[in-house]
Amino acid sequence: MQEAAHDHQHQAMPTSGGALTRVALSATLHCLTGCAIGEVLGMIIGTALGFSDLGTIALAVALAFVFGYGLTSLPLLRAGLALGVVVPIALASDTLSIAVMEIVDNGIMLLVPGAMEAGLDNVLFWGALSFALVIAGLFALPVNRWLIARGKGHAVVHETGIHGGLPPRVVGIAAAIAFVFGSSVLIAELVDDEPAGGHSAAIVRSP
Repeated sequence: MQEAAHDHQHQAMPTSGGALTRVALSATLHCLTGCAIGEVLGMIIGTALGFSDLGTIALAVALAFVFGYGLTSLPLLRAGLALGVVVPIALASDTLSIAVMEIVDNGIMLLVPGAMEAGLDNVLFWGALSFALVIAGLFALPVNRWLIARGKGHAVVHETGIHGGLPPRVVGIAAAIAFVFGSSVLIAELVDDEPAGGHSAAIVRSP
């Protein structure tokens, strides 16, 4: 199976235009899958165990990297590549993309009022997390595009000719659903808060 990988090794990667964007989108969706699995697990575990915001975020980030690297590494290992070959490929392919996603994702979770404190049975928690993950992916897309155009990032995996994970179309549909759900929850929270704020202001102004 290593021979099959080498047969694809010299396939040219696009360096500009729509073709490059499509490759970058596929790479971003692949990375988003691992990040989402790790992030969701980290948030669930941290929230369920009563970790502080910082502790929950640290766990979520760690698991996002573990699952992100894992989804890249497993297909390569199954194809027969040695661990010493796979590890540098995974690090080069995913590190910057995952880092960008985690910064954006956890930043949004901290900025949404009550999101980190909401329990697992609270729709605000899931809505904010869904929205944050999709926005994180949007921020990572231009980063991946820039890396691939320079033969870095996901281009390193592409050179092996070995790909794994869920089909990008499936991940894209899931991301679209997550965005609609997350946006709806946050908008509903915003609308619900406005009348209460206005009523409170009216009470303060009354003689």
